[in-house]
Amino acid sequence: MKADKMRKAIGAILLVFVISIGFSKPVHEWLSIPTSMVLFEGQEASLFQAPESTLISGSTEQEDIVVFNMHTESNDQISASLVAENQGDDTVTMEVGNFPVKKIDVKVLPDIKVIPGGQSIGVKLNTDGVLVVGHHLVDTEDGEKSPGEIAGIEVGDMITKINGKPIEKMNQVSSFVQEAGENGTSLSIEVKRDKETLNKELVPLKAKGEHSYRLGLYIRDSAAGVGTLTFYEPNSKKYGALGHVISDIDTQKPIVVHDGQIIRSSVTSIEKGSNGDPGEKLASFSEERQVLGNITKNSSFGIFGELTTRKIENNVLDKEMPIAISSQVKEGPAKILTVVEGEQVQEFDIEIVSSVPQKFPATKGLVIKVTDPKLLEATGGIVQGMSGSPIIQDGRVVGAVTHVFVNDPTSGYGCHIEWMLEEAGIDIYGKEGKAKAS
Repeated sequence: MKADKMRKAIGAILLVFVISIGFSKPVHEWLSIPTSMVLFEGQEASLFQAPESTLISGSTEQEDIVVFNMHTESNDQISASLVAENQGDDTVTMEVGNFPVKKIDVKVLPDIKVIPGGQSIGVKLNTDGVLVVGHHLVDTEDGEKSPGEIAGIEVGDMITKINGKPIEKMNQVSSFVQEAGENGTSLSIEVKRDKETLNKELVPLKAKGEHSYRLGLYIRDSAAGVGTLTFYEPNSKKYGALGHVISDIDTQKPIVVHDGQIIRSSVTSIEKGSNGDPGEKLASFSEERQVLGNITKNSSFGIFGELTTRKIENNVLDKEMPIAISSQVKEGPAKILTVVEGEQVQEFDIEIVSSVPQKFPATKGLVIKVTDPKLLEATGGIVQGMSGSPIIQDGRVVGAVTHVFVNDPTSGYGCHIEWMLEEAGIDIYGKEGKAKAS
């Protein structure tokens, strides 16, 4: 009986001791140390603070990738941190009294720096072929018919070849149509539909009282719009902009790019956003305006290519800045760079409401809210044309504005910068270096 009471008493004391340890700050800091970390070359990451008497040490498996540092603070505390020295993978073992208690897998990435944008740009895209945006009925002697619809050509199809000849512009189409119509022959039309290549036979028809023949299709070979430059890499001149895909206004399908240009543009006015009605930047750009770069890619994360001008400045943060990957972005204050009048880039305050650490490319990784009174007064929040505005947090480029919440124009989505860099062909994971080394 006495033994049972003694055991219960000891158990209660131990329970109180364990609970009290659990509430202590050093234990909380210790438990909060992640089991895996991603750092950039030269970056230092703080791990924890503990009383100076604590017998804590650390060791690394590699000699030249990560360094474990211990510092003595002025308040009789020691602080531990990791310093990333070279690209690669390492494992840090934390020890208490020479007893291993925790391991941290550390990946060190190359020290990539980009120059943030914020400039208003005009976007001119030429499609990879001729895009079908609608069917047209031809009023023939036998009634109204659409040759394109009869041939099985659908809205959203891209016409890439006619009679085996590549088609890039709308003005190439009419000569094929007239020749086939006059000869009473059909056209062999190659179309791309999603990822499929299909062949269709189309017989042009002539409308009553007309001499020319028709396809019965509405087609388009280019698109234009306004957006914001996100970043460029100063050595390669590779850039990213918009943060989201450009889709055709009629088909709502992503435009497959043949080529294109980004052009310096000027914001002429702002249509303020309100609940249920997203606002818009109105901007002008013309043939005479300076061409800033080409467009080689249109993806879920924006448009990409290379700058053709020697230097482009925003006059706010014209310097190389480090980036942050998704796991390093935190909730809290941040800034965006964008234009609300003319060509002047300005810095505005926002709040990162949430950030989703993403291991694989995915859009809408950030939720942001505009908090700057000047921007709210000028635009009502996030407006169309602001897409691509770079997001800066703690001196790092972390992402880009992409979408506005229709029912709350002060808030919207952003994408993480790492996916835009990947789409631009900038090797932030050091894959190319590893391939050469092997």
